[in-house]
Amino acid sequence: MTIVRTRFAPSPTGNFHIGGIRTALFSWAYARHFNGIFILRIEDTDINRSTLSATQAIINGMKWLGLNYDEGPFYQTKRINRYFEIINNLLSSGFAYYCYSSIEEIELLRKKQRSSGEKPRYNRIWRPEPGKILPSIPINRKPVIRFKNPLYGDTTWNDLIKGKITISNKELDDLVIVRSDGIPTYNFCAAIDDWDMKITHVIRGDDHINNTPRQINILKALRVTLPFYGHLPMIIDSNKIKISKRKEAADIMYYKKKGFLPEAILNYLARLGWSHGNAETFSIKQFCYWFSDFKHLSKSPAQFNLKKLEWLNNFYIKSYDDQKLLSLIQPIIKKRKNIKYNTLNLLKIISLFKNRITTLTELADIIIIFYSTPKLHTELLKKYITDIIKLALVECILQFSNITWEKQILNITLKKILEKFKLNMPQLAMPLRIILLNKLQTPSIDLILSLFNRNIVLDRIKNAIKSLNNI
Repeated sequence: MTIVRTRFAPSPTGNFHIGGIRTALFSWAYARHFNGIFILRIEDTDINRSTLSATQAIINGMKWLGLNYDEGPFYQTKRINRYFEIINNLLSSGFAYYCYSSIEEIELLRKKQRSSGEKPRYNRIWRPEPGKILPSIPINRKPVIRFKNPLYGDTTWNDLIKGKITISNKELDDLVIVRSDGIPTYNFCAAIDDWDMKITHVIRGDDHINNTPRQINILKALRVTLPFYGHLPMIIDSNKIKISKRKEAADIMYYKKKGFLPEAILNYLARLGWSHGNAETFSIKQFCYWFSDFKHLSKSPAQFNLKKLEWLNNFYIKSYDDQKLLSLIQPIIKKRKNIKYNTLNLLKIISLFKNRITTLTELADIIIIFYSTPKLHTELLKKYITDIIKLALVECILQFSNITWEKQILNITLKKILEKFKLNMPQLAMPLRIILLNKLQTPSIDLILSLFNRNIVLDRIKNAIKSLNNI
C-alpha cells in the first residue's frame, strides 16, 4: 500500500499567512491520519522577495503550533542542480526550448492582444516546430527557457475538494521554466519537487488551480505518476475580500503576540470550511482521527470570524490549570512591565479572571493593574462619585488601615461603611472598581480588594479623592 506523503510548501515572501497555516493543517492532519509523511518545503526561488526572516517565521510558527514535519525543511534554492538536470532532459527531448523574446516585445504583444479583445499570451515565435524557420538569435540577449505545452486537448484532474476540473490546453501559455537570470520558476520547481519527494497528495489553496494543469503537463512530459490534487477555498474577511498575505492580522505570529493559544488557532482553522457533525471544540488528535477524506470540506470561500476565534480561545484558556497559565503569563508580564508580584496572589488573580478574558494578553493586562497604578479614569469617576460617596471613600481609608486584610473581614467592613452612610453596595463598589481596575464590572469587590496589597488600595483611593478635589 502506498504511503501517504503530503507537503506544505510556503514561499517566504511575507507574513506567515493564516491561510497558509490552514493549508498546512489539513496536509499535516491527512498524513497523520494515515501514519504517513508530512514534508516542509520552502519555495524560495523568488530571490528578490524571499527573506531569511520570513523563512524563520514559517519554521517558528510551525513549531509553536505543533505542526511537526517528518522531512525538511527543503529549500528550492539548494536544488538548482537537480532542476537543470531535468531542464536539460526536457530540452534534449523537445519538451522545452530557448525563447529570446524581450520583456518589451512581450509587453507590446500583450497590449495589442488586449486592444483587439484577445487573451494576452505568448505568440510562440521561438517554439520549434517541423519545417518552421526561427528568427535570428539577438546579440547579447539572455534567453528564457519555456516548456512546450500541448497545443490541443484538455488537462483534467479529479480535484479532491472541488471535483472534476478540466482546462483546455489552448488556454495555457508556453510556460517560462527558467528566467533570463538562470533561476528556474515556481511551477517547474514545484512539479519536480513533488515528483522527487514522492508526494501523493497536493493540498493547497484554490489560487493555485491555474498552476495545476501546467504542473500536470510538465509531469506528463516526464512520464511520471501524478499526485492527487485538492484545492482549498480561500479565506475571506468580513467584507468578503481575500485576506491579504501582507496584512498584520493575517500573520499567525500576530495571534501569538496577542495571546491566542495554539489549540484555539488549530481548532478554529480546522472548522473554517470543514465540519464533523456538530462538533465545535475538539483536540488536534481528534481532528486527525476524523480527517480521513475531503468530503466534508466546503467548496466555497470561508469567512474569518474573529469573535468565534476569541470564543474558542476563551474555551481553551478556561481548560488550562492556573499553574500552566501562570507559566504562559509570566513572560508576557516581563516584556510589558518590570513588576514585583506575589506568586500565590497571581494564581488567585488568574483563577478569578480566566473565565472573563479572551486572550492571554488581556489576562496579563489585568494582572499588571494589580501591581502597577493605571491612569485614573476621572471622567468615569465623576459619573459615580457624589459628595456622600466621597465621604464613604474617606471612611474606607480609615477602616481599611486597621483591619485584617482578608475577604470576609473586608466584606463586614464594607457593610458597616454602607450602613453608616445609608448606601447600597453598588454605589460604593462601582467607584472602587474604577479606582482599582478602571473597570465597571469585576467579581465581588471584597474579593478584588483582598487580592490587592493593602497599601496600594489606600494609595489609589487617596489619589482618586485628591484628583476629584482638584477638578
